[in-house]
Amino acid sequence: MGYTIHDIDKIVNFKTWTDTKKIDELLLIDCRLYMNMGCSSTKQEKEETKRLSRKIYRAIKTIDKKTGQLFLMAMDSNETK
Repeated sequence: MGYTIHDIDKIVNFKTWTDTKKIDELLLIDCRLYMNMGCSSTKQEKEETKRLSRKIYRAIKTIDKKTGQLFLMAMDSNETK
């Protein structure tokens, strides 16, 4: 199975993982969130996915400030279009 959205804090706090591995795993969780959405997803489900995605990007920002900030800025710029 792998890690889920509930494991974000655990992943961020792993001492034996490199920052790259942590970010990769967080992005994999993010990818799974969007993979599970489809054309039949409700507006509420889409908003929840975006909210969880933002949570993941904020966690990435605690690991690598620049990378996390870039993800958050990209998300914000897509919402204004």
